[in-house]
Amino acid sequence: MDQMDDLNLEPASSLKTPSPFQFAFDKMTKDMRFVGMFSIIYGAIACLTIIGALIGVPTIIIGLRIREAADQFAIFKMTNEAAALRNGFELQGKYFRIIKILIIVGLVLTAIYLILIIVFFSYFISAFGPTSIQS
Repeated sequence: MDQMDDLNLEPASSLKTPSPFQFAFDKMTKDMRFVGMFSIIYGAIACLTIIGALIGVPTIIIGLRIREAADQFAIFKMTNEAAALRNGFELQGKYFRIIKILIIVGLVLTAIYLILIIVFFSYFISAFGPTSIQS
């Protein structure tokens, strides 16, 4: 936690190279913004169909949450306010909670889909497959 004090910007008169933690923190916030924008775009495309909207709307919401978290981390970097850091972690936690639910729902739907395919093909093969030849 001591490294967190290094995050806020120094006055222009004292230029120093960023620490590895500052570099990682900046990269993390940029990655969070990219993932958020990608999630928003993916959700919008998924919403083009009615069934896709079931996944698209939560995807847009998680994209907004992760971008808001990145904004809160940027505010913390500039002001060193603990409230901004706390808000950033809370928003990031909401992102992970919603994406976890979406992943579980996706896995369940995929399992149901595979079971239905197996049942369909087994029925198809038994109904139209080779029949025994009787003499």
